[in-house]
Amino acid sequence: MKTRVAALALTAAMSLAQAQDTKVVIGISGWTGFAPLTLAKEAGLFKKHGLDVSIKKIPQKDRHLAIASGDIQCAATTVETWVVWNANGVATTQIFQLDKSYGADGMVVKPNISKISDLKGKTVAASAPGTSPYFALAWMLKKNGLSVKDVKVVNLEPQAAANAMISGTTGVDAAMTYEPYLGAVRAKPEAGKIIATTLDYPMVMDTVGCTPKFLADNPKAAKAWPTAISTPWR
Repeated sequence: MKTRVAALALTAAMSLAQAQDTKVVIGISGWTGFAPLTLAKEAGLFKKHGLDVSIKKIPQKDRHLAIASGDIQCAATTVETWVVWNANGVATTQIFQLDKSYGADGMVVKPNISKISDLKGKTVAASAPGTSPYFALAWMLKKNGLSVKDVKVVNLEPQAAANAMISGTTGVDAAMTYEPYLGAVRAKPEAGKIIATTLDYPMVMDTVGCTPKFLADNPKAAKAWPTAISTPWR
């Protein structure tokens, strides 16, 4: 009887060790809404739920390439971006919602621009097509009777786009960015102003997703993701 109990205990211990050894690399950007992932890792919550998580900062425009190459197995990004990735042959599955943007994404413009429709024929800095900033730009323009064809888009990542406004870069009339870079523009009103955010146009929602192979190979690990993230912070 003692031998059987010891064997069962050893098996349980080995199963726990195996679960804790489930390695996964997740790709994120510097977006503040992804902070729960970093906090969960630093607080040991992923480890507690059987996940050995590594986090890599990868620009949104390149994250799908990292997934396709196998460099990462999971990522955090916006819903419409997952759609674009899958449409372009990068198979992924969203597994849980991480956040919604309540004013943390937005459009900043030069002081002389009073409304979004004034951007017709002007230059807007935004990330590449297939990213959240580009989608937000297209959405805001459409809601104001324009399209991306009515403006000139220069591809700059959110931090660089905000910096272009702050430094007064010639030829850049507006930019799509997000916090904390949105706040940097707010702090320098002489360089630009925030003309619209996701409070005005609520269309940005982030989720976490993984490759179908990772989910199939690690069903328990996949279920542990949202459990670790939702653990009370106290």
